[in-house]
Amino acid sequence: MEKTKNKFKTIVRLFSLLFLFGFTAYGQDFNKEELSYSEYLGYVKKYHPLVKQANLEISNAQAALMLARGGFDPKIEVDYNKKEFKGTEYYSILNSSFKIPTWYGIEIKAGFDDTDGQYYNPQNRTPDNGLTSLGVSVALGQGMFINQRMADVREGKLQLKLSDAQRKLRAIEVLYKASEAYFEWRKSYNEAELYKRYLGFASTRFAGVKKLIELGDSPAIDSVEAGITVRNRELNVENGNLKLAKAKLYLSNYLWLENVPVELGDMVKPEENLILTLEETLKTDAMMVNVETLDSHPKIQALETKMSMLEVNRQLKANSLLPKLNVGYNYISEPSYFDSFNADDYKFNIDFSIPIFLRKERGSLKMAKLKIQDLKFDIEQQRLELKNKIKAQQTEIASLKRQKNVIDNLVKDYVTMLNSEEKLFSFGESSIFLLNSRENNLVSAKLSQISIENQFYISNAELYKILANPD
Repeated sequence: MEKTKNKFKTIVRLFSLLFLFGFTAYGQDFNKEELSYSEYLGYVKKYHPLVKQANLEISNAQAALMLARGGFDPKIEVDYNKKEFKGTEYYSILNSSFKIPTWYGIEIKAGFDDTDGQYYNPQNRTPDNGLTSLGVSVALGQGMFINQRMADVREGKLQLKLSDAQRKLRAIEVLYKASEAYFEWRKSYNEAELYKRYLGFASTRFAGVKKLIELGDSPAIDSVEAGITVRNRELNVENGNLKLAKAKLYLSNYLWLENVPVELGDMVKPEENLILTLEETLKTDAMMVNVETLDSHPKIQALETKMSMLEVNRQLKANSLLPKLNVGYNYISEPSYFDSFNADDYKFNIDFSIPIFLRKERGSLKMAKLKIQDLKFDIEQQRLELKNKIKAQQTEIASLKRQKNVIDNLVKDYVTMLNSEEKLFSFGESSIFLLNSRENNLVSAKLSQISIENQFYISNAELYKILANPD
C-alpha cells in the first residue's frame, strides 16, 4: 500500500514537471508547423506592447475628460477666523457655503454665517443662532452660453474621439513594420529553400559527372565545372541561412503571447499560399477601397476633431466680447425662521465690467478664426494627398500583379529549357556548361519571382498603412 502511494506521488510530480516544462516552452518558443500571416497579425494586434501603448491614448483622454467634469463638482467651503487676547474674545467669524455649479453659467449656493465677539465689522453681525442663506448666481453676459468649464468638458469629449484616431495611426505603424518583418522572413525562407534544393541538384550532378569521367564518357574538366557550381551553391546556402536567421530574429520583435516575447521554432514555416489571402486579410482589394469617401480615415477624423476643438475655442473667444454681468440673489434667514419666507430678507449683488476698446478680445477672436481657416486648408490638402497616395498605391499593386504573371511565365519557360537541356545532356548532345547555364538562369528567374512577390506583399502593406484601419 505504501509503495502504491509513493508511486502515485511520483507520477503526480512527473506530470507537474511536464506541465511546467510545457508551459515554459509555450512562453518562450512558438512551435507549430505553419504561422499564417493573418494569425501572426492577430497576435501583434492583441499582444504587442506598442499596440497596447497606443490604446493608452484613450485612457489618457478619459482621464482628461474626468478632470474637465470636475469643474462642475459641488464644493463645500468653510472660512473660520477667531481672535482672543488677554481673556477678551475680539471676534469669532464663521463663513461656510455649499455651491453647486450648473451648465449654463448658473450657480446655486447655500450658506451659514455666524459672528461673535466684541470687535468685528458691524456688517458681519449675525443673530445669536447664526444666519442661513439660499440663493443663485447667474451670468447674464460672459459665461451664460459658454465658459471655460463648459469649453473644457466639450474639448474633453472631443479629445476622446481624437485619441481614438491617434490610436489607430500609432497602431497601424506597428502593424506595418510587423508586416514588413513577416514578408522579409517569408522571402528569406523561400530563398534559403531554393538554394538548398538546387544545391542538392548540383551535388547529384557532380556525383554523376565524376562517374562518367571514371567510365571515360566525359572529359575531366567537367568535374571542375560541376564542382564550381556546387561550391557556389554552398556559398548561396550559407548566405541564405544567415539572412533567414536574421529575419527570424527581427520577426521575433513583434511576436508576443500575453506579456511574454516569443521566438519561432526551427520547424515553423511561413504561409505558403499567402498571395491568395493577403488582400482579404488587409482589406486592400480594389473593390473594398473607396477613394472618394475618406471621412472615416483616422487622419481626416483627427483633423476634423481638432477643427471642432478650435471651434469651441472660437466660441469662447467670441463670448469674451460680451460684458461681464453677474447677478446674485440670496434669501437670508435665521435657522429657526427658514420655514417662513420673508421677501424683505435678502442679499443682492451685481458685478459688471467691460473693456472700452475690446482690443485684446477682438485680437484673440481673430487669431482663433485664422487657426480654423488654416486647418481647413490643411484638411483639404490632406484629403487630396490621401486620395492620390491610395490611387498611386493601387496602380503599383496592379503593375506588380502584371509583373508577377510575366515572371511566372518566364520561370515556366526556363524550366522547359532546363528540362530540354537535361535530356540532351543525357543523350550526350549537350555539355555540363550549358546545363549549368540553364540552371543558373532558372535560379535567377526564381529569385526574381520571389522578389516581385515580396514587393507585391509590401505594396499591399503600404496601402494598408495609408488606409489606416487596424481594427
